[in-house]
Amino acid sequence: MTARRHPFEPLATLATRLFGGEAGAGILLIVIAIAAMIVANSPLADGYHTLFHGTLPWTPLPKLNTLHLWINDALMAMFFFVVGLEIKREVIDGELSSPARRRLPVLAAIAGMAVPALVYLLVAGGTKELQGGWAIPAATDIAFALGVLGLLGKRAPASLRLFLLTVAIVDDLGAVTIIALFYTSGLKLVWLGWAAAALAGLIALNRTGVTRGWPYLLLGGLLWYAVLHSGVHATVAGVLAALCVPMRLDSRGDSLLLRMEHALAPISAYFIVPVFGFANAGVAFAGLGMDEILAPLPIGVALGLFVGKQVGIMGAIVLADRTGLAQRPAGASWQQLWGMSLLCGIGFTMSLFIGQLAFPNSALLVEEAKIGVLAGSLLSALLGYALLRTAPQRAP
Repeated sequence: MTARRHPFEPLATLATRLFGGEAGAGILLIVIAIAAMIVANSPLADGYHTLFHGTLPWTPLPKLNTLHLWINDALMAMFFFVVGLEIKREVIDGELSSPARRRLPVLAAIAGMAVPALVYLLVAGGTKELQGGWAIPAATDIAFALGVLGLLGKRAPASLRLFLLTVAIVDDLGAVTIIALFYTSGLKLVWLGWAAAALAGLIALNRTGVTRGWPYLLLGGLLWYAVLHSGVHATVAGVLAALCVPMRLDSRGDSLLLRMEHALAPISAYFIVPVFGFANAGVAFAGLGMDEILAPLPIGVALGLFVGKQVGIMGAIVLADRTGLAQRPAGASWQQLWGMSLLCGIGFTMSLFIGQLAFPNSALLVEEAKIGVLAGSLLSALLGYALLRTAPQRAP
């Protein structure tokens, strides 16, 4: 019997053929970031700003009255839904499925979030209005980092890619938790009640063995709508909904979670993330002098990503290996692990997103945060690639 195709599969297949491979996703994001900055500093700048930030002539949801809000609150909820599917799969049947497997990546991810935040606060924390940006350098852009790693081909051992992926998944979970706990304001209990009811419905679908996708998508949409109005950032709904999708395998070794992830992951990587990047990476340098570019905020973010990430992750790996708490990835040299730690300093998507949440009332601070994210990510990508490119292919 021929398996029924998911409605999104043709689009997913097309995207994969056009930009196939992890390197393709990374290259696409690089091109998008450059294009956004060129447009934002060209005669098209006013049109660029109006396109994303101008009030829409009509919107089905008054709360989302600009294209920028639709991208950040709706499209990114789908991005986080895919992240949630990946997290659940890894926890149930992947690299996070046992204590021995998850010990080192969890330690590395925690250190890789804490140290960048500390670096940022040491640089920019003296100014009260900047303290809310502490989480900006704590996030890793998995698509960008894996894209750079993919450019190296067989020069990077499979264990290194797997470890980077696992660290980034834990990092994503930490970023979602940070958003839910620290970038939430003005909670509305009625809407939270409706969100809880939708979430309970999703859990009931899972517990009763429902394996069709549309009930989960319907209740997931209702959950997103309620969370959107509750004061909690709407993207949290994406992860919560994903965690309710069943992973139980059928007689063919398939599951609803695997089908959804297979169908949506390429759309997230090659459509949602690039659209978000183009809408958010356009830094307008007009009016920004050296005082703004070298201000504590961009310097703190850049150093957090470039210095904090590599120190935190590499330090955790060395400490765990030396104390016997966990072994470093097999077949990876210390130079390769250092290069991988640097690639985790590519913040881009998640860092830009958190920057928008950290300074919702200051366009200047958002622009300064973007400068720091782009600078720190670029430095991390270049040095990380150089270290991996020149590293011996076998561990000493």
